[in-house]
Amino acid sequence: MLKKHFSYLVFIFILITSCKPEPIPLTNTFIEFVSVNGTSVYNKGVAYNIPVDSVFIHIAFSSAIDKKKLDPSKLYISNGIDTSFVMQSDTVSKQLTFKIAKNLDFYTTYTLYIVDGENLGVKLIDSFQFSFITQLNKTPKFPAISNDSLLTLVQKQTFRYFWDYAHPVSGLARERLGSGETVTSGGSGFGIMTIPVAIERGFITRQQGYERMNTIVNFLNTKADKFHGVFSHWLNGTTGKVQPFSTKDNGADLVETAFLIQGLLTVQQYFKNGNTAEKAMCDTILKIWENVEWTWFQRDGQQKLFWHWSPNYNWDMNMAVSGWNEGLIVYVLAASSPTHAITKSFYDNGFARNGAMKNGKKFHDITLPLGEDNGGPLFFAHYSFLGLNPRQLSDQYANYWTQNMAHAKINYKYCLANPKRNFGYGADCWGLTASDILNGYTASSPNNDGGTIAPTAALASFPYTPEESMRALHFFYYTLGDKIFGEYGFKDAFNLNQRWFASSYLAIDQGPIVVMIENYRTGLLWNLFMQNPNVKSGLTKLGFSY
Repeated sequence: MLKKHFSYLVFIFILITSCKPEPIPLTNTFIEFVSVNGTSVYNKGVAYNIPVDSVFIHIAFSSAIDKKKLDPSKLYISNGIDTSFVMQSDTVSKQLTFKIAKNLDFYTTYTLYIVDGENLGVKLIDSFQFSFITQLNKTPKFPAISNDSLLTLVQKQTFRYFWDYAHPVSGLARERLGSGETVTSGGSGFGIMTIPVAIERGFITRQQGYERMNTIVNFLNTKADKFHGVFSHWLNGTTGKVQPFSTKDNGADLVETAFLIQGLLTVQQYFKNGNTAEKAMCDTILKIWENVEWTWFQRDGQQKLFWHWSPNYNWDMNMAVSGWNEGLIVYVLAASSPTHAITKSFYDNGFARNGAMKNGKKFHDITLPLGEDNGGPLFFAHYSFLGLNPRQLSDQYANYWTQNMAHAKINYKYCLANPKRNFGYGADCWGLTASDILNGYTASSPNNDGGTIAPTAALASFPYTPEESMRALHFFYYTLGDKIFGEYGFKDAFNLNQRWFASSYLAIDQGPIVVMIENYRTGLLWNLFMQNPNVKSGLTKLGFSY
């Protein structure tokens, strides 16, 4: 009887347990919205400039969650934060808000991970993660000095690239930091123009400046390869032989030569009334200038000038110097040549494209007379205007002071508007031009903006945007100075989004900083170049008033 009763109880137990209801499956949900300090972020996105001491993260789900069932192993932050956060109370059932409890490090990347699976009383069907970079440390990295002293310091430090780091044989400018034997003709032209600045500001003596220039001039005259009087883009600083810029760019480069001649004529004007040795050097500069066969580069009688010619590939590069770009100085010098001068038709047809280089549209409420929409990279407003003074310069196509001011201010206002939400862009951090970028090189502009700022862009724009450029200089020096101000002045570029700071210096970017700051301060290089009688004649021939 007892055995029968026990069996009955077992049967009842099995019946009861077998009738137990299945657990209710968790609701599938997904993340609808995430923000950090009010800035929305997408999955695998990045938020910038987040404060280090008050970070709030808000997560909105597609269905109600149970905040008491949080699994911290599936919701955590990298870089030692983990689950060190404080949940914020609210009555909204579909959202989670919390504050990071710890103070974060300046300018550091943190990543929030939300792992898929069961959590918060729901089943999250997709994982989610995003990164955020904290704000810069705004503590000044160097003691405060006057603006005038800061300009002098930047000029002096940047000048050292062309003085201390010049090639030991030729005296020419190395193409970039670490380029060894490779020197650059155009960058050397920019560097040559820093020598009168250095003499006038007491960085070197006049005798030292003469000796360096005499070395350079004699090397260019006797050792450097030339093709119809035109130099190559790169050459060997010891032998003077061409260093190919690319496979077919292994001969003459008319644009780089124009930058070099612009520098030589400026220095010639500075030393022309000096002692016997200085005058002899100026005579050699005249010989180099007279030997440039500008008209030969019209290529079979065309009414335009061509950029390249190669002894192996002839005109295969097939690139006309056609505006609006950095090539204005080519046509001015070609018209000014005492021996191989072009006519006005070359300029009208070749560079101005019979007026097709005009723009006339407004960008950020600023009318742009010439060039591509939004102005293009800022070196267009620098390279031809290191010696060529745009203040009173005008012709049938534009007033060039208006053009360059518009270009610089559009560049500034684009960065101020910051449509791509790049980290750091604003009134203190702006300037898009050609420079190194992470793993490469590009001509940055509002139409090609990857978040990389090059100090040369704002600093070489001092004549056009003095207040905006000074704010940028303060930011570059005082805020970022520990990262970008070094042995030869400001390093080439930086990208705050990528937490990347160039280690490089480039001759073509360092030179305009020294020269254009001086033109802003005293007009020294403008005054020297514009005194050249050949240049005056050439400008008049092309229809310029100046």
